[in-house]
Amino acid sequence: MTKNVFGDNFSWKPVFLIVLFIVLMITGIAIFHVGAKPDIEIQLLMPTIGKRTPLTIGVAEHRRGLTRVRIELIQDGKAAVLEERTYKPSTQIPFLGSKTEKDTMSVIAGLETFPELKGGQAIIRITAGRAGTWLRSPSDVVQELALPVRLTPPSLQVTSTQTYVTQGGSEAVTYRVGESAVLDGVRAGNRWFPGYPLPGGGPNDRFALFAVPYDMSTLDVRLVAEDSAGNIAEAGFINNFTRRRQRTDTIQVSDAFLNKVVPPILSQTTEIREQGTLLESYIMINRELREYNAETIQTLTENTQKSFLWNKPFLMMPNSKVTAGFAERRTYIYQGREIDQQDHLGIDLAQVRLAPVPAANDGVVALASFLGIYGNSVVIDHGYGLMTIYAHLSSIAVTEGQKVERGEIIGRTGETGLAGGDHLHYCTLLMGLPVDPIEWSDGNWIRNRIAGKIGMAFDSN
Repeated sequence: MTKNVFGDNFSWKPVFLIVLFIVLMITGIAIFHVGAKPDIEIQLLMPTIGKRTPLTIGVAEHRRGLTRVRIELIQDGKAAVLEERTYKPSTQIPFLGSKTEKDTMSVIAGLETFPELKGGQAIIRITAGRAGTWLRSPSDVVQELALPVRLTPPSLQVTSTQTYVTQGGSEAVTYRVGESAVLDGVRAGNRWFPGYPLPGGGPNDRFALFAVPYDMSTLDVRLVAEDSAGNIAEAGFINNFTRRRQRTDTIQVSDAFLNKVVPPILSQTTEIREQGTLLESYIMINRELREYNAETIQTLTENTQKSFLWNKPFLMMPNSKVTAGFAERRTYIYQGREIDQQDHLGIDLAQVRLAPVPAANDGVVALASFLGIYGNSVVIDHGYGLMTIYAHLSSIAVTEGQKVERGEIIGRTGETGLAGGDHLHYCTLLMGLPVDPIEWSDGNWIRNRIAGKIGMAFDSN
């Protein structure tokens, strides 16, 4: 007779139940612990596919991680693989093994990656795999996005003539764009001058005020129209370009001047900090703060009025003398050595101390505050990105948002900011770019170069 090694009271039932539980658990894992359905997100920078359209695809699966992702561009039964990646998911046993839970892919769709692409419609297809088990292979997750394909740029036709421009000067151009255009204007180097609906014109008639930057000696100005797919049409339209000889000047920087201008500017400026010496602080003010101030002026154009707020020539401060010209190249000398070089972007007008400063034209005050190197300043918006700046004021008599009329007193001359004596720094700005203000004070120039082309009502008196 065989003796039970586990004893007379041993029962196999609990052991059977434990084994059965383990078998069922393993079977359950093998059947049910598959990867979750990955989340797929498509980010579009453009709503249309063109020659080169960037896309960003985000895929995430947090249970067992990603296994594979395939991104395709499909049209008429043909497909181009834009990106394909594989990953190692975690094991079937929960909490064991590493995994990639999410990934982001940047791809290019268009002719660059699919040479056979043509106008019409195409599909972006994202296929994401799911982690399987010993007994189960789940289906892939597929997400598709149908997008229009546009490969031809919008039409662009120049409708104005006799475009004569001077380096540092302004002009106007009228043109007609196709209905697919979503962006149009004039590109001058790295400067952009947006187009606007032409007053009294048809739905596709446009105009742009533009300028040739003062430091552009080789003409690089083009009329541009772009559609939602990034297709760009360009056209040349300048009939004559006159270069300007840059004048130079030398500024002697003394210790007395440094003590006069540096501490007040530092006390009212957050963009820069005091350096080791007054001279080092002055150089930073003259360079870096000057750039910060230009950026501040540039941001004002984002809220420019979309209408002509003026219809007469721009006034200069009466009975004043021009003491410094536009775009002069200044060399700064301290104790016999050169410490800096900058361009003077405006004209300096001197009359008497604390002379009243009139608004050059009708407009809305866009800025009325201390502005770094310019000291107490007023900027007036005259519409369509055209502005004037009045700097170094001893006092300001207007507030931001206030409507002003041509000739209305907005403040008094002074010597705040980087000013060696009482005067007015005055300049015209076009989309934040300083331009020659003398042109805008000339009624004949405005009539021939601006008003006559655009069809605006203009009173030369």
